[in-house]
Amino acid sequence: MLLKLTNVTKKYGNQRALNGISFSVKEPGIVGFLGPNAAGKSTTMKIITGYLPFDDGKVEVLGLDVTKESEKVKKSIGYLPEHNPLYVDMYVREFLEFCARLYSVQKPMNKVKEMIAKVGLEKEQNKKIRMLSKGYRQRVGLAHALIHDPKILILDEPTTGLDPNQVVEIRNLIKEISAEKLVLFSTHIMQEVEILCKDVIIIHQGNIVAQGPIHLIKELPSGYSLELETEENITIDFSTLKEIRKIEKISGNKVRLHIHGNEDIRKKIFEFCLKHNLTVLQLQKNDFKMEDVFRELTKNKS
Repeated sequence: MLLKLTNVTKKYGNQRALNGISFSVKEPGIVGFLGPNAAGKSTTMKIITGYLPFDDGKVEVLGLDVTKESEKVKKSIGYLPEHNPLYVDMYVREFLEFCARLYSVQKPMNKVKEMIAKVGLEKEQNKKIRMLSKGYRQRVGLAHALIHDPKILILDEPTTGLDPNQVVEIRNLIKEISAEKLVLFSTHIMQEVEILCKDVIIIHQGNIVAQGPIHLIKELPSGYSLELETEENITIDFSTLKEIRKIEKISGNKVRLHIHGNEDIRKKIFEFCLKHNLTVLQLQKNDFKMEDVFRELTKNKS
């Protein structure tokens, strides 16, 4: 078992940040750790790394108890927080050499050279960190997180603020890393989750509301949507059909129909349009995307 949390609770004063959460990960790969702001994501990540104490429960990393063996755990984890902390007045190579020596890495100069090549910093290695773009600073942060060859890599919003080219480069790097390591990956970009992750954990208001393979998570909400386009403007009322729970107008002749349940009612919609003298140009079924699932599972229940 690479990572296991059992009934972990964390409070800040009278406020509960985590309500006895439990999850486990057995194999390397990319696991999306998702949730709205203030859901408990960053708190959980800091607890796993051993930087933040918790009130109850148990956290195990590679079979090690985080509370009892925190130093060993920290050597097994690489962590890139959302706000990447770097010594900006140091040169890139100098900073990575400093990090390697902090971790007592054997042959630190060789390891730094390897990391610079791995994350694509060859042309920037002799610059001060303050001179780098945000994309290259993220690469320095990744090199820092990987310098001691950890088994688990925790990334908190690693592509926030990057331009599209930088985003693709960082994603490709994360994919490469995940072949041998567990990457716990937090992001608000659902498209990124669908591209990168094989498994997903969703947290909301300090509770785990879903976890498992991404293809199963996408099947959790009941229903789907139909995009209907007709030749004429649509003036009829589809709400008379019991299967339709919501009607979203896109344009005069195009609507999105949100359907209860999973029964395919395209034939019924087509016949309904025919009855009301509407010529159907397109009737497309859309299954839930991760963004839809995320919104459905993290709605405020108050």
